[in-house]
Amino acid sequence: MNYFIGETLQSFREYKNLTIEELAEGICSKEDLELFERDKAFPTLETLNQFANKLNIDISDLINVASKSTYYTTAVIQIIERYKRERNYHAIFNIIKQEVNNPAFKEANLKQFLLWHEGICVYYLYQELEKAIKLLYKSISITNPSKVNLSERETEILNSIAILHYENQDYDNALNIFLEALTNLDKLPHILNHKVKIRVLFGLSQVFTELGNYEESINYCHKGIDLCINEDSLYCLNEFHYQMGENYIKSGDAEKGKEYLEECLYLLKLERKTGLLEIIQEEVNRLINYAETSINNK
Repeated sequence: MNYFIGETLQSFREYKNLTIEELAEGICSKEDLELFERDKAFPTLETLNQFANKLNIDISDLINVASKSTYYTTAVIQIIERYKRERNYHAIFNIIKQEVNNPAFKEANLKQFLLWHEGICVYYLYQELEKAIKLLYKSISITNPSKVNLSERETEILNSIAILHYENQDYDNALNIFLEALTNLDKLPHILNHKVKIRVLFGLSQVFTELGNYEESINYCHKGIDLCINEDSLYCLNEFHYQMGENYIKSGDAEKGKEYLEECLYLLKLERKTGLLEIIQEEVNRLINYAETSINNK
């Protein structure tokens, strides 16, 4: 395991608002500490323990962070992702407040992750769209100040911005940003996580449905379903089938719409998503009633 003692000492020193002279006082010379922080020399365990005491942290915590805290930061990210799937934004926001000043999250990509999810929480907890959008763009700027030729992660954040516009019923802005996200993904030589593109395609299908362009929504649904099949993934597959059903029903093809809705319910049963199944069943019933009413009114 690689240890980054110098970087960690500097991070905690700055976090505690101590100068090099203040931390070194009574422990070592200023010059020695400068060497330690640049990893040009290494403190003894006794010296390291003195630094930890002065920083008011446990030496084991200092060493854990010095190991880049791979396990810790990965665990925090996984917990946030789980809470996001559960839409537990209060829990996510509390974690972010606890970790935002943690030196373990000093690296740009980790700071970006926290700021990204802070923006999401600000919208869903406080409905502050403008502030949320600013935080999301700021998170992109951490790794890409020019916001040109976005990486996969940066495009995923851009997709979050589009989703917030969609949630706020600003469909024109949502459409433009979803299309920008798709263009960025298509320019990448490789996509590591196929779910990112699936989410963008699904967002486009939703926006076109809301804009009444059912044919274009169906087009993006087909692209999403094809990608799911190619990647051997059930991710969003039931959502695409639901969207297809809604499009066909609203465009006048009730029978084809019902077929897709039944397939959506079958996929939910296959994935054993019983809680979601009940919700979607109600939505399916609503669409079927809509279709039958439309037929009777003809």
